[in-house]
Amino acid sequence: MAINEKMLEEILNKYPAKVKRNRKKHILIRDSAQEIQEIEANTRTIPGIITNRGCAFAGCKGVVLGPLKDMVHIVHGPIGCAYYSWLTRRNKARADEPKQNFLAYCVSTDMQESDIVFGGEKKLARMIDEVVEIFKPNAITISATCPVGLIGDDIQAVARAARAKHGLNITAYSCEGYKGVSQSAGHHIANNGLMENIIGEGDWEEPPSKYTINILGEYNIGGDSWEVERILNEIGYEIQVVMTGNGSYEKLKNAHVAQLNLVQCHRSINYIATMLETKYGTPWLKVNFIGIRATIETLRNMARYFGDEALIKRTEEVIEKELAEIEPQLEPYRKICANKTAFCFVGGSRGHHYQGLYEELGVTTVLAGYEFAHRDDYEGRDILPNIKADADSKNIPDLHVAPDERRYRLKIPVERMEELKQDIPLNNYKGMIDDMADGSIVVDDLNHYETEEFIKIFKPDIFSSGIKDKYIPQKMGIPTKQLHNYDYSGPYAGFRGAVNFARDIAMGFATPTWNFIVPPWKDQPLLEGTIENCTANTCVEEVAT
Repeated sequence: MAINEKMLEEILNKYPAKVKRNRKKHILIRDSAQEIQEIEANTRTIPGIITNRGCAFAGCKGVVLGPLKDMVHIVHGPIGCAYYSWLTRRNKARADEPKQNFLAYCVSTDMQESDIVFGGEKKLARMIDEVVEIFKPNAITISATCPVGLIGDDIQAVARAARAKHGLNITAYSCEGYKGVSQSAGHHIANNGLMENIIGEGDWEEPPSKYTINILGEYNIGGDSWEVERILNEIGYEIQVVMTGNGSYEKLKNAHVAQLNLVQCHRSINYIATMLETKYGTPWLKVNFIGIRATIETLRNMARYFGDEALIKRTEEVIEKELAEIEPQLEPYRKICANKTAFCFVGGSRGHHYQGLYEELGVTTVLAGYEFAHRDDYEGRDILPNIKADADSKNIPDLHVAPDERRYRLKIPVERMEELKQDIPLNNYKGMIDDMADGSIVVDDLNHYETEEFIKIFKPDIFSSGIKDKYIPQKMGIPTKQLHNYDYSGPYAGFRGAVNFARDIAMGFATPTWNFIVPPWKDQPLLEGTIENCTANTCVEEVAT
């Protein structure tokens, strides 16, 4: 079922007038006839609305820092924050040295009431000493939670003292949960810290091969990074580091030698991509390894960037081989998925990336959006000069980098760079709106009320969700595919990942479970009250529903 402005207005009319004006800016109906469609994003969620967002701490420690396997990540704060950010994303990792994989550990200073009153700096210093003695990690990070910022613990000073004492790279991140409007602020803080304190610390001056790349914004959920690396290695690429899924401090410190940076999740890692270009001259290419066509296009764009005929030929050979393997496997799943519809509302770029894979299976995306996007994630990077910084944005200091006097070098000539920009997404991202079908809904920071209302209108066959919002559609009898940790399945990236995704989606459609789930409004009254029949002297109360 399609939706029009009148129906959208009826949904918004349930809000108070001020809230309605706010939320209306965050929702649009795609209309390609309009040259520009603006959407509000990266603003505070209205108090009282049940959002699916996370906090700045979750974005910093939970998303960006947490997957680095050979580092111990200390959470300075109450134990609840540490536990919340520990393995909820299921970032897989393999270490060459088994004793240097610390992802299974949850390390916290476990601040108590007395620490809040008297300060926790000494407790943090002791914790660092214990971590160094017990684990002997390659590096340590310290992430602050809300109480730390409120009481004023100077975690930066503690980190500097510990670094001098132990001779280790020990860095602190002031990523208190309240620092931004969502976890996006934490991504920015983590990007700044990694760029300032780790990247470039290595002593490499030349790349290990002429096709050396970094993969940015890939977090190895369900093993995605391993599948992508398998394909790229077969073609002939040398992967210096993945930021940060299955990544390590030892590889990250030499990230500056790469010839090209690939950006998968634009929102969480574009800051580092831009800074690497400014400081070391390394361009970045927007890529998408979710879906068959997207993977093929990405591989061809990479080969075109390097411009080597042997690499281009090898790329086509690998594509042909992979397609021959997966196409017969996909056919039965396509029959099950044909003519279905989907909502695709996920935290970051997945709300955009998975639409292509859905389409290849015969599933049409009728609503999509992000939890923590900025306007450029929706509208493309061309609008960046028009975005005005607000008070919340200024909470996160920009890290201003300059070209490295010794290591900055152009990876390709300027003329070729400008030529490539006309044909491939080099240093550019066009945004999600451009790929949405006319009549579909684009919504930022979708909340629980709007979720229910849009489901009633569109009646989608599946809902691709985050961790917290999957239960609403399930209770309404709609299958969900959780795309923050894949419901413990995966990988979903690359060619073989597309088969895994198709299998899981088809199982969701085919299971008879949903026939036994009746949405609450079908067998329960939406409103209960009483009607009083009044005579001249008395009123007789009757129950009505």
